[in-house]
Amino acid sequence: MKITLPEVLDARILIVDDLPANVRLLEQMLSNAGHTGVSSTMDPLGVCELHRKNAYDLILLDLMMPGMDGFAVLEGLKAMDTEGYVPVLVITAQPDLKLRALKAGAKDFISKPFDLVEVRTRIHNMLEVRLLYRALAEHNVRLEQAVLERTAELSLSEERYRRLMELSADWFWEQDADGSLIRVSGPAFEMLGIRPDGSLDPVGSAPGVRWNEAERAVLMANIAARRPFLDFVYSRLNADGSQQFFQVSGEPIFGASGSYMGYRGIGRYVTGLRAAA
Repeated sequence: MKITLPEVLDARILIVDDLPANVRLLEQMLSNAGHTGVSSTMDPLGVCELHRKNAYDLILLDLMMPGMDGFAVLEGLKAMDTEGYVPVLVITAQPDLKLRALKAGAKDFISKPFDLVEVRTRIHNMLEVRLLYRALAEHNVRLEQAVLERTAELSLSEERYRRLMELSADWFWEQDADGSLIRVSGPAFEMLGIRPDGSLDPVGSAPGVRWNEAERAVLMANIAARRPFLDFVYSRLNADGSQQFFQVSGEPIFGASGSYMGYRGIGRYVTGLRAAA
């Protein structure tokens, strides 16, 4: 991220000084340097309101003014600033006030009488820092908004995927990395023959049910090995002697870093289809 010279020269600057000669000198110096967004006031009482309306990138603030000194103006600016950054460069002829001004929230200072080269350099450097700070804050806001939008898109996509799976199957299930079922639709527990914690249910949630253990062992081995499988068919014998067939497809879930997050799959009753075949 880089601040260009045109951005620096277009920045909004406010000069605050009670001496007209100082105001004219600073205005002329900034104009000669190519700055186009310069304004001024000799009334310290109106600085906060001007900043509220115009959001200056830099305020050149004289410390010693009648009615309201620069320290009081600094306090007012800090109270109204929502960004935690008060863009003030103080002007003073008293060296002992410089440290006090910095502690009060000023970001830098220029001394009277003015050294015009020093003044231009300090103003340029401070504007670069200020504009970079603002650009970074705006970038963070855009990034946060993009994350929120992407999160919403992923959530919507996941919901659509889940609804599609539910519509295309008789039941749907999803397990976490520990094997516990965290999302199910339809009679997933009964059809898989497992309990909510992922362990095998020997009676299949119904008395007299006998699973084809060889088939179910292959199914559970696929899940344990984190292998995807498609249209795997397994069966069980019910208490009344009828046989039921189920068809399942499943896949492991991995995070962006490649870490295993669980398993999900869909299943259908296919007893009628097998009988018709």
